[in-house]
Amino acid sequence: MTITRAECVALDASDPLKHLRDEFSLPDGTIYLVGNSLGAPPKAAVAAVTRTVEEEWGGRLVGGWNASGWYDLPLTTGDRIAPLIGVGPGQVAVGESTSIAIVKAVTAALSLRPGRRVIVSDRANFPTDHYMVQGLVKALDGYEIRDIAGLGDLAGVLADDVACVLMSEVDYRTGARHDTAEVTAAVQAAGALMIWDLCHSAGAFQVDMSVADFAIGCTYKYLNAGPGSPAYIYVHPRHQAGAEHMLTGWHGHAEPFAFEPGFRPAEGIRRFTVSTPHVLSYAPLNASLDIWERVDLAELRAKSVALTSLFIELVEEFCAPYDLALLSPRDPERRGSQVSFRHPDGYPVMRALIDRGVHGDFRAPDVLRFGFAPLYIRHVDVYDAAVALAEVLREEHWRDERYRRRLAVT
Repeated sequence: MTITRAECVALDASDPLKHLRDEFSLPDGTIYLVGNSLGAPPKAAVAAVTRTVEEEWGGRLVGGWNASGWYDLPLTTGDRIAPLIGVGPGQVAVGESTSIAIVKAVTAALSLRPGRRVIVSDRANFPTDHYMVQGLVKALDGYEIRDIAGLGDLAGVLADDVACVLMSEVDYRTGARHDTAEVTAAVQAAGALMIWDLCHSAGAFQVDMSVADFAIGCTYKYLNAGPGSPAYIYVHPRHQAGAEHMLTGWHGHAEPFAFEPGFRPAEGIRRFTVSTPHVLSYAPLNASLDIWERVDLAELRAKSVALTSLFIELVEEFCAPYDLALLSPRDPERRGSQVSFRHPDGYPVMRALIDRGVHGDFRAPDVLRFGFAPLYIRHVDVYDAAVALAEVLREEHWRDERYRRRLAVT
């Protein structure tokens, strides 16, 4: 046997991050391995939202825009996210959604490379990355998308007509992780600009975007800010003055309350804000960032590697007789904080597993996906999850017809 449950309990007792689990709300009897899709809520989120509603909105009404700092939330919150992606103050703005952030980043990059008409996109990107770029190409005259099937194809497409490259640091299906410094250097050497999607990166391990041109990401996965929480965009300081994105909303104006008839961009990262910040959504995000400011990212990464490696070992031991195939990289240096397995009946298997208290998710066509948020997942959770998965497969619980009916969200 690889490891015993008692040994997992002992590992949890010596975990330097163990105290942080108590800061999250997790239902009793649930092993939550979906932090790569929607993070667990910080307990402080309820008080943060209540304070925003009762004290700031209820007590100050419209005065909250000034007295409570609502107007500057996109920038003050961005400065708190910046250390998690390896950049400095004044380089990150928070607001809108990931899809909108993609439009901002891509059109800004195109404005900086006016003679180049190609956007390179990895087919392994999350679908919204593709969809938003496809929409842009339809809306803008004379641009095209050059899809690649993976990193191995990148060198062959970096011609002098490429304006920018959009890739995900971590593949949302497999958990495979790219070397961002190496890829960025290759793209920039070809005269193009690099845009990274960090949705499955930030909060999972140390991220370093200091040499990238642009980056975007969500805050509701490993950053635990809640469903629909605002996204962020990073813009390298060398691009902030010259880049022009197409979403010229009033909050990106140099003087929004001058109410001028024409758009005049603000200085710095503020020009990458667009619309009125969704103030209530910033409250749980900042409650989560209060926790993140106390996290050693090296310890976070060490625990992530330990949890994901242990899960692979246990599943392959306990589930050896069954039809599971590891999809994620075995080398932890090439893996994010996620492990995926293939199974021909992956959807009903996952439904049956969730009914037994172990929450993962499913990605078409056959992927069982498990995300490990090191702030609140324990070694013993990993052990118990592997045992439960083996039981579902051994006892064939997944054959129950109710598990084959697809829910709206998988």
